Amino acid sequence: MGFMDTLKSWFGKAKEAAEDVGERAAPMASKAKEFAGDAMEKAKDVAEDLGDKAEGAFDKAKDFVEDKFDDLRGQGEEAAEGKVEEAEEAAGEAVDEAKDTLEGQ
Repeated sequence: MGFMDTLKSWFGKAKEAAEDVGERAAPMASKAKEFAGDAMEKAKDVAEDLGDKAEGAFDKAKDFVEDKFDDLRGQGEEAAEGKVEEAEEAAGEAVDEAKDTLEGQ
């Protein structure tokens, strides 16, 4: 029976030690939970700030691209108008040459 008493004693001491550790750990667990909540709140705030900054950057980039596109469109229209004018001049010259040729015959 001595061995059984020793085992019961060991298990009793282990149970007491586990309860003691649990009691000591409870405040630490509570603090960790509070810290995690605070950290999550801060992370949420940072994420919102980053989202706002990203949205602003996107808006600026969008405006920049739209401005450049408008510039290119304007340049394209100017170039097209220049080509139309060149074609009109060339057509006028061709008509004049044709008239001269017909009159000369």
